[in-house]
Amino acid sequence: MRTCRVGVIGAGGVAHRHARVLRDFDDAELLGVTDVLPTAAAALAETYRVPAFAGVEELLAAGPDAVYVCVPPFAHGPAEEAVIAAGLPMFVEKPVAVDLATAERIGGLVAERGLLTGVGHQWRYLPVVERARGLLAGRPVRMVAGSWLDKVPPVAWWSRRDNSGGPVVEQAAHVLDLIRLLVGEVTEVTAYGNGTPPPVDGADVDAVTTAVLRIAGGAVGTLNAACVLGWQHRVGLEVLADGLALSLTEAGLVVRDADGERSFPADPDAARVAVDRAFVDAVRGVGDDVRAPYAEALDTHRLAVAVADSASTRRTVRLPAPATARTVTTGVTTGVTVDA
Repeated sequence: MRTCRVGVIGAGGVAHRHARVLRDFDDAELLGVTDVLPTAAAALAETYRVPAFAGVEELLAAGPDAVYVCVPPFAHGPAEEAVIAAGLPMFVEKPVAVDLATAERIGGLVAERGLLTGVGHQWRYLPVVERARGLLAGRPVRMVAGSWLDKVPPVAWWSRRDNSGGPVVEQAAHVLDLIRLLVGEVTEVTAYGNGTPPPVDGADVDAVTTAVLRIAGGAVGTLNAACVLGWQHRVGLEVLADGLALSLTEAGLVVRDADGERSFPADPDAARVAVDRAFVDAVRGVGDDVRAPYAEALDTHRLAVAVADSASTRRTVRLPAPATARTVTTGVTTGVTVDA
């Protein structure tokens, strides 16, 4: 395949971001876009001079080589099912669903068809994340503290739990994904929400959430999420191992050890390009660097939903180990255990 022809489902901000990146690739071509809001599809189509299709079936009939699904959390499911039925490689923006059942169903279908997939956990492509992994190799991590302290994003659906899943599922999933990558799988979660929404009309998500995490291998962790500010205040991880402290954000990595303190800058825009570059290369058959296929992102989604469920039910949630969570025949998790 000399050129990867990409169709886009969804025409919001994240779809525009991927379209900008893909447009600059010599070996990728935007085939067209569709959205449930025709005006949104028309705006993206006009910006990138591609057709706007009336629906998903029309987009798929145009013959894309791969499809990007860039819809809000509550809209996941039907679009992925159509792409899977067409047997096409699929890139899905996170979170992969608003709930767990939808994500499990899609994950099972992807596994059954053996499709190439990617999910937008672009932090995995930050060179400083790879540096952090190297520094932690062979060192038992003792503690990790994750934070996503931010504002309410300016989209109407975000502040409704049934539309976004809440701040942990929609935003802090990036941080939870890095905890899994750098520290290990979370086996138990106890979380608390304050039960009060942010000061936005119609909001019903928790304004703040805090969680305690038990991690396989003995590490412990915390996650703090908030959406009560007017700015992004702190997003990232603090990781402690014997004789080593790491502070990691999209902007860079700070390392403190016996040799002193060292800083390594990062470019978040480069990671956003790299995640698309890796997926297009994989579709074209010239690369194999998709770092978050759907099955991997599903494990992160299970964790995010477990945190949200624990905060909602005020109960501890135990997660099955990812290696044994899916049945051999269907690829569907056996679920989580909630303590009374």
